[in-house]
Formats: sequence, C-alpha cells, structure tokens
Amino acid sequence: MKDSLILGLSMLAGGVLTFATRAVFLLGGERFSLGPHFRALLAYVPPAVLAALIAPEIFVRGGELVLGPDNPRLWAAAVAVVVALLTRSVLATIALGLLAVWGIQMLNA
Repeated sequence: MKDSLILGLSMLAGGVLTFATRAVFLLGGERFSLGPHFRALLAYVPPAVLAALIAPEIFVRGGELVLGPDNPRLWAAAVAVVVALLTRSVLATIALGLLAVWGIQMLNA
C-alpha cells in the first residue's frame, strides 16, 4: 500500500510540475520572454535529445558497448548520416537507413 501511495504522489507531483512549467509560458505571454542568446541555445535541444535517444540503440547491445565492424546498426547509421547530409530529407534518411540495417542483417544471417 505504501509503495502505491508513493507512486501516486510522485505521478501527481510530476504532473503538477509539468503543468506549472508550461503554464508560465502560456499565461505569461508578452510579460515573460526569453532573451535572444537563450533562444539561440534552444535550437540545439532537439538534436541533442534525438542523439540521446538514438545513440544507445546504435552503440549498446545487451548492456555492452559495441563499436566493432560487426555492428550492423553502426553501418546503417553511417549510411543514414550520409543520406541525411546529401538529401536533407527525413523520409529518405529513415527509409535508406532502415533498408541498410535490414540488408546488413540479412547478409550477416
């Protein structure tokens, strides 16, 4: 019972904090604005979050760091980076990256 109470209170606190941090910007309107330097720094948040989500999927297998040439996801990620740099197309990057990982896995099977 105590564990479920702690879990419930933690979830409630998380919800209140999330709402409060968003409400400041929504209700503050023009009275509260971010400086230009801070706004420029915010441009780096989406790529950093995306890298933090993708990197473990590429480099970690079974809790171990896998950097060798036998890592098919590493090769597919390299293909995806090249496609992204050449085409600037998210759809092409995802499609060719997936095809690369599937193709490499089929060759290794």
